[in-house]
Amino acid sequence: MRKYESLYIIHPDVVGDELTAMVERFQTILTDLNSGILKLDNWGTRKLAYPIKKQEKGCYVQTIFEADAEVIAEYERRLRLDEKVLRFMTLRFEGELVEAPAEEAPAAAEETPAAPEDAPVVAADESEETESAE
Repeated sequence: MRKYESLYIIHPDVVGDELTAMVERFQTILTDLNSGILKLDNWGTRKLAYPIKKQEKGCYVQTIFEADAEVIAEYERRLRLDEKVLRFMTLRFEGELVEAPAEEAPAAAEETPAAPEDAPVVAADESEETESAE
């Protein structure tokens, strides 16, 4: 089995539970055809580079999966039949899957920054005296 990457754009009016159900439906199509889903990533609603079917925005969904070549034809046929899918593209995935590194809380942000050595040091007593003198 080969790895494939599929990216499809869903109509922007499809939101919430309906969007989740639609993504799960396409995921189920792949699993029913004996494919293994390696990564499913919903990129959210984004502005399109140019209008597609009079729409300026669309919800992008990326799926990386392992499948036989015969599966791709049926998967794309089902994407083509759904009117809520604006565009789709399936390519053979030749790279390695890289997991995003876990975000760590930066330790330096928690510490108070040290004053630069070039900054003039003004004592609190001196600043009070200059204010009262005026």
